[in-house]
Amino acid sequence: MPAASTTLRVLATSVIASLSVTGCQAIDDAGAALGRADLVNDLASRMDRSLEQTWAADYQLAGGRSAAIAQTTEPLQSSYTWPDGKITVTQQAVTRCATAAGRTSCTVSPPVLTAGKPSVIVYAEARKHGLVTPPAVIRLLTDAAFDPEAVIEQSDTTLAGHHATCVDVTRSGERFTACVTTEGVLGSFTGTLDGKPAELTLSRYTDTVEPTSFAVPAGAGVVDRRTATS
Repeated sequence: MPAASTTLRVLATSVIASLSVTGCQAIDDAGAALGRADLVNDLASRMDRSLEQTWAADYQLAGGRSAAIAQTTEPLQSSYTWPDGKITVTQQAVTRCATAAGRTSCTVSPPVLTAGKPSVIVYAEARKHGLVTPPAVIRLLTDAAFDPEAVIEQSDTTLAGHHATCVDVTRSGERFTACVTTEGVLGSFTGTLDGKPAELTLSRYTDTVEPTSFAVPAGAGVVDRRTATS
């Protein structure tokens, strides 16, 4: 099970334990804190399951741009594509692509051991480019669950034809909204990540993935660094 959400469960357990030994805390406050922890655990569990499944999702970003996430379990591989770049992780290689001045160049590196979760590398790389990732959203929710001043409101919606649970969070003068589909896919996010505005909305979801999702973009220049040198 992915480390990020496992950590959330441990943190949520800590919340429950701390409430159990604080006898003077108001029952209403305890119930609210437990409710936040339960909500975080539910969303984390959904994302857990999605990391063990095959699916592809297209997103609309701010300014009319688009992005896409894809992964398969057999073979184990994942990719994140954004307007000016892409990263793909397979058992054979890690491929990073960047587009500038209308030209795309890709660097193919040796594979990295991922403990069965190539998406870990994919999301880490995407985060460097200011993109919204499920682990980043989970962390924001966890922080909110531990903030007694945070206001977390839950609602439901439909995104790209799929039911989603949403939370609107206000804390420390900031606000964000996140939705997670029943399948465990990040449905939408609006808020701030790493001090910058971020926005993402699911536009298409499918449990079948085209092989081209993991291919080098057409016409891209490729540098393969997997070749051994003497």
